[in-house]
Amino acid sequence: MRFSPVNQAGSVGSGHAVAALTELYPAQRLRLAADATGAAGLGALLLTPGPDLRYVTGYDAQQLERLTCLALPANGDPFLVLPRLELPAAQASPAGRFGLEMIPWDETDDPYALVAGRLGLVSSVGLADRMWAMMVLRFRAALPAARQGLASVALRDLRSRKSPAEVAALREAGAAIDRVHAAVPGWLRPGRTELEVAADVAAAITSEGHARTDFVIIASGPNAASPHHEPSGRVLQPGDAVVVDIGGTMPSGYCSDCTRVYAIGNPPAEFTAYYQVLRDAQEAACAAVRPGVSAETGA
Repeated sequence: MRFSPVNQAGSVGSGHAVAALTELYPAQRLRLAADATGAAGLGALLLTPGPDLRYVTGYDAQQLERLTCLALPANGDPFLVLPRLELPAAQASPAGRFGLEMIPWDETDDPYALVAGRLGLVSSVGLADRMWAMMVLRFRAALPAARQGLASVALRDLRSRKSPAEVAALREAGAAIDRVHAAVPGWLRPGRTELEVAADVAAAITSEGHARTDFVIIASGPNAASPHHEPSGRVLQPGDAVVVDIGGTMPSGYCSDCTRVYAIGNPPAEFTAYYQVLRDAQEAACAAVRPGVSAETGA
């Protein structure tokens, strides 16, 4: 069963956990998102399970073939259409404290027609960027007069500005993955395989406070040139450079992602020279970052 970080935290009974989630997923975000929808020239947002739905409501819904969709009109009251069997999970999430109308549907219902009927006439809709194609097409058929766009047009500015609670959650995630990386050198020993190291890292990610491990890349020697390498049975060798790219999701719903390069013993001199070029470029970029500076090339 997939872990739902919001529901798990809400079920612990900790007042601190509930307060933290309330700060991370405030009820007024629905109104802010609706205002952003109108400002983007969209009549409504249709958010299926994914980062946008979780950001707006705090509900980390499972992505299923059965439709779960938040309909968020620019003018009007939002509502969440979801399978009846998922209703308890939604009610236990922060969305359950919003006063958000939840409309469960049964197996014989057409949820797309239900959304369209409740939404009424709209000239355009912003669809969740990660909405499945079959859902996009079903909404096109249910709302034939509505131009389809991306919800990120409305939400990206909101999501790019982090609240103090979000910054704190991201710092917590960063500190947790840093603790994992601190243990990595002890696992990188000649004679061990990438898969063995990956198993140690995956266990540490959850033991250091993450709700789940999202990815573990252990790429040694020639495999380090593959940015999304799957850990293999390759045996680590003295002198190997090893890319360790790891991340997970915290109980807050916010995530970590940190990549570091390690060397087993002394790496080849050529590698050290190239690595120094990369480090110099990174340090120059960090030194240049400040409010008001653009991110364009050469800034």
